[in-house]
Amino acid sequence: MQDVQNSKDYREIDIDQVGVKGISYPITVRDKNEGEQQTVAKINMYVNLPRYYKGTHMSRFVEILNEHSRRISLQSFVGILEDMKKRLDAKSSHMEITFPYFINKAAPVTRSQGLMEYQCTFKGSLDNKSDLMIIIRVPISTLCPCSKEISEFGAHNQRGEVRLQVRFKKFIWIEDLIKLVEDSASSDVYSVLKREDEKFVTERAYNNPMFVEDIVREIAIKLNTDQNITWFAVEAENFESIHNHNAYAYVEKHKS
Repeated sequence: MQDVQNSKDYREIDIDQVGVKGISYPITVRDKNEGEQQTVAKINMYVNLPRYYKGTHMSRFVEILNEHSRRISLQSFVGILEDMKKRLDAKSSHMEITFPYFINKAAPVTRSQGLMEYQCTFKGSLDNKSDLMIIIRVPISTLCPCSKEISEFGAHNQRGEVRLQVRFKKFIWIEDLIKLVEDSASSDVYSVLKREDEKFVTERAYNNPMFVEDIVREIAIKLNTDQNITWFAVEAENFESIHNHNAYAYVEKHKS
């Protein structure tokens, strides 16, 4: 049968990325406490396409995933990118794997157990060299320093989210990045809290007020001292409880 994708295209336009998006696929992620965790990811896969080809072969992306099956992980990431370049005759390959990651988290006082979900992404590309990145979204709780200062009773607080992106030299645990973020907020967010826990969390936040500016600076200080991190970007967004807008801050740094 005629290979239409390999036919000539005369418009003289290179395509930077072409491929497939939104593939649901089971993957295995290393779990610091349990060894491994099975989850289901949404996967995007792309390669470059030279100007003289009409199209790429979409089915080959899925074939590559099937060949790696449940061995898809951060450790196998570069190998998959290499297979994509070879099988699709490309100079560059790109992949994004986004998945929910669950940590069994104990309440601060009663130690009641509950699963917390964190959205994670492994993102990478390969041309002459590989580039890998971990992206994590961490829910947090914040209490407004200004509100505490000017109010006679209490202060407004709210949930927020930190989006952390890091490049690194060697393997890094998802759990360690999450803890670093949670330790930089007014308080953690939990899935299960009893009354004793709610009292503790409320008072901890009150004694640890944070602007979004404070949060990104605290995280940046910690990442600056980590020799394994070569680049990071951290953004914090508060879903304000008394304002008709959200508060936002962003810091990015190339370390090496």
